Parts: sequence; structure tokens; C-alpha cells
Amino acid sequence: MRRNPVPVRPTVLAWTPVLLTAVLLNTGCAGPDDTPSAAPASSSPVPHGYVEGAEEAPEQQSRLLIGDAGSGATRVLDLITGKVVASGKAGGVDGIATDGRFGYLPGGAGTRVVDTGAWTVDHGDHVHYYRTKTRTVGDLAGGTGARVHGDAGVTVVTGADGRARVLRRADLDAGRTGTPTALTGTYAGAVVPYAEHLVAVEADPGGDTDRPAVVVLDRAGRPVASPGAVCEDPRGEAVTRRGVVLGCADGALLVREDDGRFTAERIPYGRDVPRAQRAAAFRHRPGSTTLTAPAGKDAVWTLDVTARTWKRIPTGPVVAVNTAGEGSPLLVLESDGALHSYDSADGRELAVTARLVKEPGGPGGAAPVIEIDRSRAYLNDAEGRRVHEIDYLDDLRVARTFDLDLRPSLMVETGR
Repeated sequence: MRRNPVPVRPTVLAWTPVLLTAVLLNTGCAGPDDTPSAAPASSSPVPHGYVEGAEEAPEQQSRLLIGDAGSGATRVLDLITGKVVASGKAGGVDGIATDGRFGYLPGGAGTRVVDTGAWTVDHGDHVHYYRTKTRTVGDLAGGTGARVHGDAGVTVVTGADGRARVLRRADLDAGRTGTPTALTGTYAGAVVPYAEHLVAVEADPGGDTDRPAVVVLDRAGRPVASPGAVCEDPRGEAVTRRGVVLGCADGALLVREDDGRFTAERIPYGRDVPRAQRAAAFRHRPGSTTLTAPAGKDAVWTLDVTARTWKRIPTGPVVAVNTAGEGSPLLVLESDGALHSYDSADGRELAVTARLVKEPGGPGGAAPVIEIDRSRAYLNDAEGRRVHEIDYLDDLRVARTFDLDLRPSLMVETGR
């Protein structure tokens, strides 16, 4: 299953994003062999963040949830052990998302929820890593095109029709989907959990204007605040340590919470950008405040959320893009099937691989993606039935290649 074996990479104490801060203080875990472990004896000190049945690991338990959009089959690849575990099958899958532990695969028959069994609990001054058995949690009603975002308390599934449903993480932790709460409004783009609230863009604001207003809701969907901002043509969203970033026609909108008060700050492109060249889907390393997105056919955007600045970097024809953050190279899969790295400061090409992806255009509508953490990047090759692990700090060296028994057309990394 695995070629080009190398020693397991060293422990990486990755900063986890706000989305996952203090994640799962009420979740169950299991041992490295994916078998439930017993709770510690009552006479033993209980680790901070421990839950019944948990086993704490000494390093981040990175895993990949992989889906075959054609067959609906899914697998979980443990990046520590190299072990692959079957994780069920869902019909008509057209997308994939994660909240750091659970994977969500929307499709024609609904959204399949998979517990990948790996997560991180960040207490600010120290971090805990946990693992448990991989399992299928269940299915949620809905159709294709659903978008999913979650945090420590809830997960929100927003359908293509703009309707959103809220799931309790306590239910997911217990291995069930529970009874989702349907929000009464209709929203443009995804509804995003943030700071114990929900951030959304109204699809039909009404009143004297039809401009899409940004609203803040409580977890039941009741409006509780209005930052006084609009987001025209909302496309793409991301949660960072600085707040929620919404992609808008004129750039981005940063929604932040400070001592219970929500504000919205505009980060404009600074020039007119045709719709086809705007950032429509953000990619970044969880915890990073540097976002990436294609900027049309042959360039990429980087958005420095901290500095509130955009940068457009010319490249070859873009298929996928990502970066680990400030000071790290920009990784771009181009139409030649090779992975390219660029200096994010001056745009110089730093390195390029041989062809790694047989059909980078993404047959069946599922284009490859680049998942990235502090030490490695992962690139899926659907037609080649494999996933490449890339050391992006060593001239894009291919550290490992994992051969699979399905077409990995969908992929997300969990455990972070």
C-alpha cells in the first residue's frame, strides 16, 4: 500500500485554529490500534481535557479522510501508522469538508458524517492529542452542494438552497446525528459558527435594499447583532484566529468578536477585479492567517488577514493552491500535473516536481486539492489511485506515496 517508506515524521506542535479551539472536551477516544481503551483508574490523576474512554497521544494524530466521488466509497488513512481503514459508502457524493475530527460528504442522498477518530484539544498554553476508532456516524437530509462548517459546540450544514441546519457536537461525539435545528432564514453562502454564535449573509434581506447584509445569529438562529456591513456576491469563507473571512465582490470582509461585540472590516482588492478572477474558495492551513485562492486561470491570490492585504501572484494554469502561512512557500498544482512552489513575497518559482497527477483537470468534477500542515503537504491523484506526501521545505521532495484501492477524488486532513 505504501511506497518510498521513510521514518515517521517528527512530532509537530501545530497551532490549531479558532474553529477547533478547545475542541471536544466531551468526546470519546480510543487507542492507537483503533480499539477503545479503558478510562484511567480513579486513583490516577486525570489529564486536563481527558474524557471517559480517551487515550492521549504524544503527537498530533494526522489522518486523511478520502472519498471516491464515483463509487461513494470512503477511507481513512492514518498518517502516523500508514494504516487505511474503510469508513463506509455514500451515494452521489459531490464534496467533502471537515471540522478537524468529523468528515462530511454531501451528495444526492444527503450528507454522510464520518468520525475519523483523530483530533486536537488546544488549551492555549498546551495542547492535547487524542485518537479513537473510525466509524460512520450517520446521514443528514439534504441534497448536493451542501457546505459545512463546525466548531467545538455545533456544526452547520448549509444547503445549496440557502437553508441551514445546526447539529449539536455533543450528539456527534456520542456517535449520532441527533435532531438538527433548522434555521428559519435563507442565506447566501455558508453559515459559519464563530465565537459561540453564527455568522451569515442574508440572501433576502428585505427592507429598502436588496443588498446582502451580514448578520450574527445565536445558535438557535435568532439575530442578535448586525455589524453594519454588506457582502455583495458572497463566495468563499474561512475561519482564522483573526475572525471569519467572507469573500465578497470587492474583496473580503473580516468579521470579528471582541468582548461580545461584533465588527466587520472590509479588506478591498484595491482595484476592479472581474468576477472570474475573484477569490471564490479559500484554502489555508488551519491556524494560519494567510489565505489562498485561484485568481482566474493563471494566477493566485494570497490574503494576509493580519496585515489586511491582498497579493496577486502570476503562475501557470492553476488547478489547486495552498500555503502553510507567512514565510512558507506558495504551493500550486498546475495543469501540467506537477506541483510548483513560489516565493509568496516576490512570486519567484522555487521548485517544481515531476508530473504527480495524471488528470489534474479532475474527471467527474472533483479536482485535486492540496492539504497542508506545518511539515507536510498532501496531494491526491484520483486516476493514479494514490496520495503523495510532500516535504515542501525540501524542494518539494516526495516523502511518501500511498497507494489506494479507490479513486481518491475527495480529500481532507483531520486530527488538527
